[in-house]
Amino acid sequence: MKICDTPLTMLTEENWIHADKQLLAKMLQEFIYEEIFVPDVLSEENGIRTYKWEDKKGTVYHFQAKTRLFDSVSVLPDSIRILKNDDKDIPIALSLLLSIQEEGKMSGSTTGHLVREYLHTLLADTHIQEKSKTAEKLVYLDYAELEGEMTGHPWITYNKGRIGFGYDDYVQFAPEQKKQVNLSWIAIHKNIGTFHSVEELSHDQVIDQELGEEARQQFTKRLQAMNVQPEHYYFMPIHLWQWNQSIVPMFAAEIAKQELIPLGEGGDEYLPQQSIRTFVNMSNKEKYHVKLPMSILNTLVYRGLPGERTVIAPEVTTFMKNILENDSFLKDECRLGLLGEVATMNVDQPTFQAVKGAPYQYLELLGVVWRESIYNELKDEEQAITLASLLHVDHEGTPFVSKLIEKSGLTVEEWVNKLAKAILPPLLHYLYQYGTVFSPHGQNTVLVLKDYMPERTIMKDFVDDVNVSDQPFPELKGLSDRMKQVLRSEEPEGLTQFILTGLFICHFRYLSDILEEKEGFSERTFWGIMRGEILSYQQRFPHLQERYQLFDLLRPTFTKLTLNRNRMFDYGYEDDDDRPHASEFGVVTNALHAGVAEKTGKVEAK
Repeated sequence: MKICDTPLTMLTEENWIHADKQLLAKMLQEFIYEEIFVPDVLSEENGIRTYKWEDKKGTVYHFQAKTRLFDSVSVLPDSIRILKNDDKDIPIALSLLLSIQEEGKMSGSTTGHLVREYLHTLLADTHIQEKSKTAEKLVYLDYAELEGEMTGHPWITYNKGRIGFGYDDYVQFAPEQKKQVNLSWIAIHKNIGTFHSVEELSHDQVIDQELGEEARQQFTKRLQAMNVQPEHYYFMPIHLWQWNQSIVPMFAAEIAKQELIPLGEGGDEYLPQQSIRTFVNMSNKEKYHVKLPMSILNTLVYRGLPGERTVIAPEVTTFMKNILENDSFLKDECRLGLLGEVATMNVDQPTFQAVKGAPYQYLELLGVVWRESIYNELKDEEQAITLASLLHVDHEGTPFVSKLIEKSGLTVEEWVNKLAKAILPPLLHYLYQYGTVFSPHGQNTVLVLKDYMPERTIMKDFVDDVNVSDQPFPELKGLSDRMKQVLRSEEPEGLTQFILTGLFICHFRYLSDILEEKEGFSERTFWGIMRGEILSYQQRFPHLQERYQLFDLLRPTFTKLTLNRNRMFDYGYEDDDDRPHASEFGVVTNALHAGVAEKTGKVEAK
C-alpha cells in the first residue's frame, strides 16, 4: 500500500479532539479510583464534586465528577479545564500522563512506551467514531458482528495499544475494522507438536470438520510433493500476522528440517472477536471458534497461548462440564452453557524452552484452541450478546442496554432483576459448591436474551481463566496432578476477586452508572438487586454456610485491584517469565455490603 492509499479519512481534527477529551475523562476517573493521583475537592452539590489538581509544573486540572459507589467517580468530559498547560501540541490525555510522571513514580521508559499505547488507542478511537452504528441497529446484530462494534476494555485506559501491529495490520486485523479473513494452515511434524482433545475427539475428526475434504486433499498432496509422509504431520491453522512476525523468524530451523511446512489458506471466512486472536467462522457458524496466538502486547499482556494451559484445556473442559452435567441446579434451573475448548495443539520453541527465566511471550508462540461454537448452544428464539455490549453507548449518546430494555417491554428494575438471575446463580454455585471460578468479565461472559430479556448465561475461555480454591474441598479431589500444577490455586479472597473485581468492578460498576445516568435508575437499587440475588442463593443452599463466610462477597471492604497502576508503577514493560497480574493497592468499599445497597424486597438470609 502506497502512502497516499493509506485510509486516513477518519483522522479529522474534530474526531481527534473528541477522542482525546473522552480518553482524558476516562483517565481522570480511573486514576482517581486507583489513587494514582488525589485531587482536591473544591465543592460538592447534589452528588457532583468539583475537583482541582495541580501538577509539579503548575498545570492545573479543573473538572467535575459524579460520585459513585465502589469509591468511584464518573467524570463529566465537558467540565474539564486545563490551565497553564504549556504543551499546546501534546494531546490533553497525554499531558495528564506527563503530569503523573512529574510526581516521580513513573520511569521515562515506562512513560514513553505508555505514550505509544495511548496514541494507538486514540487512533483506534477515531476509527470507531467514524464507523459506529446506532444502538437501534445494534440490537439486531449477530453475536459475532456485535463484538466488532465494541470500544475496548472499560477500565484499562490504554485499551487498544496493540504493540506489534503496524497501521496496515490494524486496518486489516483489528476487530473494529469488521473485516473477514481466511486463516492460514501449516503442517506440524508429530515430533515437535502435540494434539490434545476431549476423550471422544481425534485430530482427524477436527480437521475433517474444519478444513473439509477438498482442502485436506490439497494440503496432503502438497506434503507428498515435498517428499514427506503426510501421516507424520498434524494440520493446524495459524494467523498470517503471527506467521510473518514470529514463526518464520523463530522457527526457521524447524522449517529448514521440514518439521514445519506452510500449506496455504483455508476456504472459510472468519471474523475476529474482541480479543483479536479469537475467530468465529462466518462461512459455517456451526464450526469451531478458533483461538490463535498473536504476539502483540495489549491490555497488560502479550496475546499468545500459554503452552502448559493450552495442553490441559480439554481436560479443564471435561472437569467443568462434568460439574455441569451432574448438577441439576446448574443444568436444569440455571441452564448454564459452557463453550468447551475441546481440542488444542501446542508447539514449543525448543531454545526458548531451554532458557531459564525466558520472557513468557516466547513460550506462547505457536498453538491453537478449538472452542465449541456459540451458535450450537443457542435454543430457538435465543439471541447471544457479549456481556461487554451492555456498556456500549452509541455516538448519539444512547446506551445499547437502554434499547434492549425498551424493546423488552419491561421496566428497568424488572430487566435488571432478570439480569441478576441470569448471571449470578451459576457463578455463585461454581464458587461455593465447587471452589471453582470463571473470570466472568465482559469478554468471557455471553448473555443469552429472549425477546430482548436476559434469559441465561454462557461462559467461555477456560484455557486462561478457570481457577480453583486452595482449600481441601472434597469437590476438588478429582483434579489431576497436572491440573493442580497448571491451574491457579487461590486463597479465599483471591478466588472471590474473580467475581468481586472481574464482574462487579470491571463491568457492573459501569453498567449501574449508565443506568443511573441515562435511565434515572438508582445505582443503590441496582446493587440492592445484586445483593438480594446473592442472599436468595444463600438461602437456597443453607448447607454451604461456612463457605459463604469463607468466600464473603458481602464484606464491608475488600482489597482493591488496580490495572492502570500495574502498568504505570509496578510492572511497567518488564519482560518476565510470567504474565503480570493485577496490582493490589488499598481497599475499596463494597456496594454489596448491608447498609450500602437499598433494600429491594428480597428476604435477608438468616
